[in-house]
Amino acid sequence: MSNFWSSMAKRAQPYVPGEQVNDSHILKLNTNENPYPPSPNALQAMKRSADATIRLYPSPTTDDLREVIAEQHDVNKDSVFVGNGSDEVLAFAFMAFFEPLERIRFPKITYSFYPVYATLFDIPYEEVPLQEDFTINPEDYFDAEGGVIFPNPNAPTGIFLELDAIETIAQKNPNKVVIIDEAYIDFAPESFSARLKNYNNVLLIQTLSKSRALAGLRVGYAIGHPSLINGLTRMKDSFNSYTIDRVAINAATAAIKDTSYTQEITKKIVHTRSWVTKQLQELSFDVLPSQTNFVCATHATIDAKTLYEQLKKHSILIRHFNQDPIDSYIRITIGTREEMSRFISALTEIIRSA
Repeated sequence: MSNFWSSMAKRAQPYVPGEQVNDSHILKLNTNENPYPPSPNALQAMKRSADATIRLYPSPTTDDLREVIAEQHDVNKDSVFVGNGSDEVLAFAFMAFFEPLERIRFPKITYSFYPVYATLFDIPYEEVPLQEDFTINPEDYFDAEGGVIFPNPNAPTGIFLELDAIETIAQKNPNKVVIIDEAYIDFAPESFSARLKNYNNVLLIQTLSKSRALAGLRVGYAIGHPSLINGLTRMKDSFNSYTIDRVAINAATAAIKDTSYTQEITKKIVHTRSWVTKQLQELSFDVLPSQTNFVCATHATIDAKTLYEQLKKHSILIRHFNQDPIDSYIRITIGTREEMSRFISALTEIIRSA
């Protein structure tokens, strides 16, 4: 450890992402990337943006992009904040709404960046155990001292919490911010966005990385009461006024406008998800009910770490979390039907050999 590190640097416990392997023979089913390309309109927008105007700074307010997002969610532009990926938006939200002396709550099994941010910003936190079926019990989040954050659907379980339950959490925390991380919401029944007008303490965070296949672009956004958006903007402008480059702004705007393409590829993924779930069940897996672009499953007799290691020998990457009580499960990103057929074939071979 360096003697020159600040106290923040010393207490930081960095997030560990899924393996990134630059090998065309590797089938990556470990980072929940979209298997289909982005909207052709988005790709064209990127190409048009790479011209002489790149010498100019991008818009610090991203008004055009915010307007398109606002229109899609039926809110005003001043209810939208845009950031450099939803992870950055989450970081600003932790800084803007959670206090160092007030304990926040989030699920024990959830997106592992939450404890990273809480530790980094010196925010105490309580990891709330999930119920035996891996669902969230809303009552566990009532009257939180410092606020609440959780994904819906949750990750890595993929389980969706009904919107009525989320409303009770918001109602039972009237003076604290409730952050709902909707990274995978386009693969689920519905977003909470239609109910936002009833709550000034709820912030939704979404991303273009999943359903819009723009993980390499890094654009995320938040929707909420204008006072919450102003809080995020204060954090951003105290850190970096130009977090979104002009190529990303134009591509993201085009991608969000192309709703028919997003619906088309999302429908394909959901259909393949159902097929994969059935195939896994026939191989004696217990599969959690997913509303995301991945599934989480455990085998009756073969442990998850062995499955992860054996699949890696077949040049297939999946995710295994060495954390109780999810350590007996593997998480599999849904690829194309052809990719998932390759996965099921390799998995069948491994199970038969075992």
